[in-house]
Amino acid sequence: MDLYGRQDEKRALDQVLDQARAGTGTGLVLWGDPGIGKTTLLEYATEAAAPEFTVLSCRGTRLESGLAFAGIHELLWPVMDRVASLPQPQGNALRGALGYVAAPADRFLVGAAVLALVCELAEKQPVLIVVDDAQWLDDASAQCLAFVARRSRTVRSAFLLAMYEDPTESAWDWLPAMEIQGLADDDARLLAATAAPDLDEAIIRRAVRVAGGNPLALKELPLTVPGEQIAVGPRLRHAFNARIEGLGASTRTLLLLAAAEDRGDRKALRQAADALGIGEAAWDEALRSGLLNARDDRVRFRHPLIRAVVYEDAPFSERRAVHRVLAHVLTGKDAEELGAWHLASAADEADEQVAGLLEKSASRAWTRGGCATAARALRRAAELSPAPVDAARRLAHAAKAAWEAGQVDVARELLSRAERLVGEATVGELSDGLRGLIEFAHGDQERAYRYLTRDMRLVSDPDTAVELGAMAVRAGWSAGRATLQAEALRQLGTRADLLYEGPTLTDEALTRFGSGSWQLAPPAPLCVAWGVERLLSEALGRKIVELRRTDAVTALAAVLAQTVTLDIAQGDWTRAAANAVEGLRLAEEIGADHLASQCRNCLGWLAAVRGDEQAVVTTAARSLELSVPRGVRALTAAATWNVGMSALFAGRAKEAMEQLLRLTEADHDAAHPTFALLAAVDTVEAAVHAGQPEAAEPHERLLRDWAERTDAAWAVSAVHLTQALLTTGPEAEDAFRRALAVPGAAARPFVFARTRLLFGEWLRRARRRTDARAQLTEAAATFQRLGATPLLERALTEQELAGHQSRPHILTSQELRVARLAGAGLTNREIAAQLLISPRTVSHHLSNVFPKLGVVARAELSHIDFEGSLRLTR
Repeated sequence: MDLYGRQDEKRALDQVLDQARAGTGTGLVLWGDPGIGKTTLLEYATEAAAPEFTVLSCRGTRLESGLAFAGIHELLWPVMDRVASLPQPQGNALRGALGYVAAPADRFLVGAAVLALVCELAEKQPVLIVVDDAQWLDDASAQCLAFVARRSRTVRSAFLLAMYEDPTESAWDWLPAMEIQGLADDDARLLAATAAPDLDEAIIRRAVRVAGGNPLALKELPLTVPGEQIAVGPRLRHAFNARIEGLGASTRTLLLLAAAEDRGDRKALRQAADALGIGEAAWDEALRSGLLNARDDRVRFRHPLIRAVVYEDAPFSERRAVHRVLAHVLTGKDAEELGAWHLASAADEADEQVAGLLEKSASRAWTRGGCATAARALRRAAELSPAPVDAARRLAHAAKAAWEAGQVDVARELLSRAERLVGEATVGELSDGLRGLIEFAHGDQERAYRYLTRDMRLVSDPDTAVELGAMAVRAGWSAGRATLQAEALRQLGTRADLLYEGPTLTDEALTRFGSGSWQLAPPAPLCVAWGVERLLSEALGRKIVELRRTDAVTALAAVLAQTVTLDIAQGDWTRAAANAVEGLRLAEEIGADHLASQCRNCLGWLAAVRGDEQAVVTTAARSLELSVPRGVRALTAAATWNVGMSALFAGRAKEAMEQLLRLTEADHDAAHPTFALLAAVDTVEAAVHAGQPEAAEPHERLLRDWAERTDAAWAVSAVHLTQALLTTGPEAEDAFRRALAVPGAAARPFVFARTRLLFGEWLRRARRRTDARAQLTEAAATFQRLGATPLLERALTEQELAGHQSRPHILTSQELRVARLAGAGLTNREIAAQLLISPRTVSHHLSNVFPKLGVVARAELSHIDFEGSLRLTR
């Protein structure tokens, strides 16, 4: 392919392809004015990749930008036969998203399915994904492809996109971008001379001057008579119009039909043309003009700018006529939705019938996972609604769809528009209290509390009122404001018994949560404090399975964020990390800052116990940046706890104590009673090691009061442990033994192993080496299984001091996850899909795991004691 100039651009594209060949997934966004040469550069890359690469491509269109997963459908069409090889949940979700089956589309599972397909293809040869006109790609496809691209960095893949605007504010803002600018004058002259070799030099010079380096202008302008000296945009429009006006009336109508249809469906265009009496002569003239190209069953304008000029310069009466014809001739699975949009494009005044069709279209799109598409349809339906109450209802529902799609600012703006029509009270009921829910997930907690308690009194549905009341209780808890929490419970009245009964969850509460809304679940850290994590964990697990069959992404992110805390308490850190990563990615994709911080804090907690101090600092800094200004003390406290715990396990007791004491300082942003309670053992240990045991006494009393109130096993055990740390001699040993003997204390393996470690250290210092080794060996086995590296190192060092010399090999947390799944019989590809890494990375981890565990065959992994010693059981 001949490209004039563009040496830098070609080098950049070649580098992207080279990186993909080498196994590093990468991408590049080309952006710039229409006609500047982006499509030609994509064609260059496609040719350079063939036949070594598998090339998948799609193009965004204005019309299909309102059709969920239209871009993914076009992209995957050549490899749809591979869908049958996907795990059933992923395959069903993808088929549902593409309209092949009636199954609902889970956006995460759809993304995971596309990722799995890309990984499978990349095992055989590199994959190049090309998206032209990405600015018109439907939201569901854009989010899906962004999801895949972010997780393909260890896959032999490349993503190339072309769009008009700087991608900074798009789904692709994290990818490298290159602005495509006009050609230099010398290159422009060569291109113009090639496009029109018979023109004299004077006309070429004038064309170069007028075009301003725009390649499309250089190809078009020499074909017209040069005239006034005007800017490129109007000059291009004038050039296209001059060519269009020279065509027959039927041909011009045919071009307008193609511009309005926008998908390039040759069959639909043929039927619409027949309905308008457009014959073969018009088709022949359109194709001869070079403005329209036809290949197989697709019809395309040579450049999107031509389509824009044809459509935008046509009188509205003519546009309306062709849209109406298209609405009536469309057939197939998307005909009803596309027909509704064509009728909406033809409407110039309120039309309840068309608004109703769009509302039905929105409902179908929402079912398929196209929340952003549903919001767009409902917004247009509201514009066409004659009655303000219907417009407000559609705006309120559009706001819910936009929020679910992660478009928080759009959701707020739509709520405001609805409120201007019918007032806040009515919109609060129409939207099921959405403003308070948005504020709870994204904003200030005290303000969220006010919205939620207001709307719980307005909504007519009792179950919705309970849900909003439960969220108000949580907002008060998140703000660290016990008075707000108590007031919300008071307003719930007798309905509060459905949620809480003293310090426990009622069976009815769990039943209602399992069959109802995720909003009824109490905060997970509070459930951990109550000691009922197992009950809630089982209910959350059932809820996750249910949500994965729907497109409720916000709800799924919220439930995942909750369950991570419970997984951590129960010692299932592999699942906790996987759920936290999934929840964080979902929360970031939908813009749910507080849910993202909750998952981030859980990852920070795991990083602290695994010795990754940099990760602790990074996650805490981001959480504090978001939570402090919005008064989310629960998140601020969790991040502060992580920093203090990390310092404690790194041996910096004084620094740890300074951080942890903030959890009880009433005026501090990190003050929060639940987290002060959960961190009390850390605070006591830090104070003792820092030589300030008197600072630990309030925290020991905090634990004792809570243990007396709840009789939670962990709290009773923690009281004995802190007493052991604060006393000496036989009293300390008795306290350690009582801590280990509490029924149910072993249900939290990390806490239990830590008690053994502290007891073993005490025994070793008392020169009772044999007794010390017994405690330290059990502690080390648990820390090894969990990947708690700092405490494992501490236990191993204590074992050596107690006379034990053998050190086991230590698996990294990711190696442990991969080894567990391989031992369960999963293939490398199945492990990669579950952990969101590439099969090649799985193979790399297994090559490290085998020598560490002393195995030589994959089958032996099924006989490793992953719950204990990490040794072969036979």
